[in-house]
Amino acid sequence: MGGAGETRRARSDKQRNRTHILEVAEEYFTEQGVSGSMDAIARRAGVGPGTLYRHFPNREALLAALLRARDEELVSRRTAIERDVADPVTALEQWLEALGEYVTAFDGLPEPLRAALSEDTSPLVIACEGFITVTDHFLVAAQRAGGAHHWIRARDLFLSVLSTAWARSAVLADETSADALRAIVRSGWATAGNGAGRTGDGVSATRLPPTGRGAAPL
Repeated sequence: MGGAGETRRARSDKQRNRTHILEVAEEYFTEQGVSGSMDAIARRAGVGPGTLYRHFPNREALLAALLRARDEELVSRRTAIERDVADPVTALEQWLEALGEYVTAFDGLPEPLRAALSEDTSPLVIACEGFITVTDHFLVAAQRAGGAHHWIRARDLFLSVLSTAWARSAVLADETSADALRAIVRSGWATAGNGAGRTGDGVSATRLPPTGRGAAPL
């Protein structure tokens, strides 16, 4: 009996440590961004680095756990869109906006998510695949309704969300940048009459600025 009781207490202590580390990491990454020191998280949580790394072997594992803890928020947004938005194009646009807000939970989060797309072993892969799957669900509906180009892929839209989220934190960005960038991206995936900036064959319908002398610097 004593052995079983000790095992239960050890498991309970382990779970409390894990929950406490996640709470501290949430607070720390909100303040410092995802590039903040893992050792600093351990110190703030009052545990040794070994305890932290036993629960979360690397930064990506810790971020993946934090994102899972926030899943309910994004699932709720998705459910509301599916319930309340009849137009597939508007639904896709609102989902991309919700996803964009989700991936800016912590400063610098878009980069490890982008990196996970090319690293099969990253703990963030499952999260990214889930985002892409749901995006594809909304995208296919918009394509069937004729509101999104057939050559657009959900993976590319997810990457565009990460790019926009990253750009929002750039030095040159201001309070209007996020809306402007979303409008630019929408002009790429939406068909004519739905905010499109491309023709059906994928060629830009807007005249590009000239290159060479006199061109505006990028």
